[in-house]
Amino acid sequence: MTTRAIKDNSNQPHIQIIPPQGWGNLALHEVWKYRELLWFWTLRQIKGRYRQMALGPLWVLLNPIIYMIIFSLVFGGLAKLPSDGVPYPLFTFTALLPWHYFFDGVNWSVNSLVSQKEVMSKIYFPRIILPVSSMLSALIDLAVAFLVLIVLMIYYGIAPSWHILFLPFYVLFAAATGLSVGLWCATVAVRFRDIQFAIQYGLNAFMYATPVAYSASLIPERWLWLYQLNPMYWVIEGWRWSLLGTGQPPQIYMLFSILIVVFLLISGLYIFRHQERTIADWI
Repeated sequence: MTTRAIKDNSNQPHIQIIPPQGWGNLALHEVWKYRELLWFWTLRQIKGRYRQMALGPLWVLLNPIIYMIIFSLVFGGLAKLPSDGVPYPLFTFTALLPWHYFFDGVNWSVNSLVSQKEVMSKIYFPRIILPVSSMLSALIDLAVAFLVLIVLMIYYGIAPSWHILFLPFYVLFAAATGLSVGLWCATVAVRFRDIQFAIQYGLNAFMYATPVAYSASLIPERWLWLYQLNPMYWVIEGWRWSLLGTGQPPQIYMLFSILIVVFLLISGLYIFRHQERTIADWI
């Protein structure tokens, strides 16, 4: 969107909001211009998410803990899946944190436009702020849940090596992956509301195609290349390598996943920008 000052017959200045023509440009400078609104919206999502809940923000911790217990009983206890020499609860919890960050960020980004339809129909602001704030609010949840991981590592007597310096990169990689998927799906969810349910079911199934509950060493060699095209494969393996010393370090094959995410993110930004002018009409 662009704005310009005009004057009517009364010689009073007015602000006219003009939708972009064609594909336009990304105008990412508007995100910085509205950075205070971005921060406000991020905090608003965090406060509103756990309002009128008995346990409130404790669900940030309980969600991955519950999954850890279930996976430990089913996959670690009954199925006896290997955990690369690391206690299985710690092995799976380390993977659950980035996965839930990706999962929650995508879900909230997809629903971000529809959930704020009343606001979007009244005032102008860069719509990109909504999915971006969803990823940021999920990042704060990740930081809180990370404290539990620290406690688990102390309990099991495992200290990270210098590999932990790579952890911010893997967090950024997960954020870019989640935002790219969220941008593509958010514009579709404006027209087809049931896409939100399809995304949830798809992500739940996608988790089992990512080595969250099991070790990547169980993947047959002939299928490993296909798994490695999955960006979250490298995120999960990177978290385990950075914190536990297991998993896979950065490899040349990782570049293919990075290129996929870069393409999806840039194209998603352009698609979102192109559809921005009609979002209010569909909502």
